[in-house]
Amino acid sequence: MNETRKATRTTTAAGKTFDGFTDDERAAMKEHAQELKTAARRGSRASAADAERDVLAKIAEMADADRVLAERIHAIVKAAAPGLSPKLWYGMPAYAKDGKVVCFFQSAAKFKARYATLGFNDPANLDDGAMWPTAFALTALTPDSEAMIGALLKQAAS
Repeated sequence: MNETRKATRTTTAAGKTFDGFTDDERAAMKEHAQELKTAARRGSRASAADAERDVLAKIAEMADADRVLAERIHAIVKAAAPGLSPKLWYGMPAYAKDGKVVCFFQSAAKFKARYATLGFNDPANLDDGAMWPTAFALTALTPDSEAMIGALLKQAAS
């Protein structure tokens, strides 16, 4: 049987309709699928240099404000947590340990947000009691914020 499925449309408690994933979310998933295909094509000949080149190319595509932040974040990650490997993750620069994404940079333009985000995933060693932050809004980088990011990255990668 060849059956086609249409996106389901639901109504929220606030009376708004929701059609599933947004266009931006679908685009991110398509980027991730392309990243997986590229990795599979490279196979065993893939190198850390290939992954870093992909990340730097993605950063170069960003709008000026996001690009400046992403370049600094990339440099801070390399200095503070050299054990993390750069990779693309859903079209975003990310940094992994043992193949698992520890942190990522999400540009403001990615989901039309008013600020960029530095996010941390489960493998990040940031646990602190019953609650701790896993994402930070970035509008600019100051020496103090760069030092804080460096300390977070060292802890996350430990």
